[in-house]
Amino acid sequence: MRKLDQLTPQNLWRYFEDICQIPRPSNNEEKIIRYLLNFAKEHQLEAKKDNAGNVVIKKPATPGMEKVKPVILQSHVDMVCEKNADTVHNFEKDPIKPLIIGSWVTAEGTTLGADNGMGMAAQLAILESGDIPHGPLECLFTVGEEVGLTGAFSLEPEFLDSGILINLDSEDEGELFIGCAGGRDTKAVFKHQPEEVPEGHFGIELQVKGLLGGHSGDDINKGRGNAIKILTRFIQQASQTFDLRLAHFEGGNLRNAIPREAVAIITVPSKHKEHITVAYNIFRADVENELKITEPKLKLTLASAQLPSNVVDKTLQFRLIDSLMACPHGVIAMSYRMPGMVETSSNLASVKFSKDQQIIVETSQRSDLETGIDLACAMTASVFRLANAGVSHSNGYPGWTPNPDSEILKISKNVYKQLFKGKPIVRSIHAGLECGIILKKYPGMDMVSFGPTIKEVHSPDEKINIETVQKFWKYLLEVLKNIPEA
Repeated sequence: MRKLDQLTPQNLWRYFEDICQIPRPSNNEEKIIRYLLNFAKEHQLEAKKDNAGNVVIKKPATPGMEKVKPVILQSHVDMVCEKNADTVHNFEKDPIKPLIIGSWVTAEGTTLGADNGMGMAAQLAILESGDIPHGPLECLFTVGEEVGLTGAFSLEPEFLDSGILINLDSEDEGELFIGCAGGRDTKAVFKHQPEEVPEGHFGIELQVKGLLGGHSGDDINKGRGNAIKILTRFIQQASQTFDLRLAHFEGGNLRNAIPREAVAIITVPSKHKEHITVAYNIFRADVENELKITEPKLKLTLASAQLPSNVVDKTLQFRLIDSLMACPHGVIAMSYRMPGMVETSSNLASVKFSKDQQIIVETSQRSDLETGIDLACAMTASVFRLANAGVSHSNGYPGWTPNPDSEILKISKNVYKQLFKGKPIVRSIHAGLECGIILKKYPGMDMVSFGPTIKEVHSPDEKINIETVQKFWKYLLEVLKNIPEA
């Protein structure tokens, strides 16, 4: 039963709801790729797929616009798969369940996938239509954007023909993006030999949940809590008072999401179980007061747990906890080139205990400057090397340097003024867009990025504003209508 039929534009929302029915986690995009290729075949449109899984669907110009410069519309097919702890959902099999709440569309306990399902839906609605004026179109659907922009990295130089690209992966209506940060990941690996739980100890589970999380680039300057940092802070404090031993620690999930939840299993001497409960309650009140403005749903819990079979050796426990405390997280530098924008940041993304006696810490660093990325990565690596962890870096991805003289930017600005009687904000985004990689592969390509308003991306609170979808659709069609002749 469809839930979004009442919304306009109906064709766009229809395709978005179709997309919600197709599981499409990163690295498992086969079903959505098959859907796109079947769509092209059904509508008798030329399509091709490269070895990575990227898809291009081409549509000829509408009558009278054959001489207009060809344009690429671009979005990515994968989505961030996050769910609330009490939500039962298999992202590889189950459909997303959208629902309307007031002026927003959200999902039942999971990420919605409007990032970037709404961009995909717009492309499909245009490809299907017989009465939308446009020049020659290429609709590019890339894979693996959320896990390192892998699809964009795999693009071959001959895969695209057009010289103008409109990226549909932005999340703030009324803003035009002409640049983005580059980034790199830093991973630390600790190896440990488990020890027996000390005699007379009592098992306790500590949990942090209810945080907003969000995008590790676009939301990094909003003062949101990091569940790993919060839990680490208490463990470090309590370790100085009680004979606390760490058995397990897990928090966060994706490299590009601020951790919303974390859980730890600890043990303390039975004589201290009441004292540590009191200490945790005091700590909880302090943290809730600190974050009451930005994290109103924060919840910290302490409960008895089954006594674990072993604990981390004490030396490694202190090295791990101290390094997590010292690990950079949040804004490192603000930009003087674009006032009000974040220039450099780092995200402490996840901590996982693996089955092969390794503790893996994932982080990501971003900056508008290549030297800023280098600095943030060096700071992070230094912390973990001091803790005797093995440290490695990903290859990273390039930023997109703004071009204020861009022709498509000028067109987009003029169209926005004509339609909405106001000036759009032109800015760079502190997040990774595929535009930087595409520009490197296709030097000279003219690009702009825009979209409707989407909030709380990369979290189960993700929602898209209905009114801005209408504006986004109207705006996109008018931009296409105003592309000049070659």
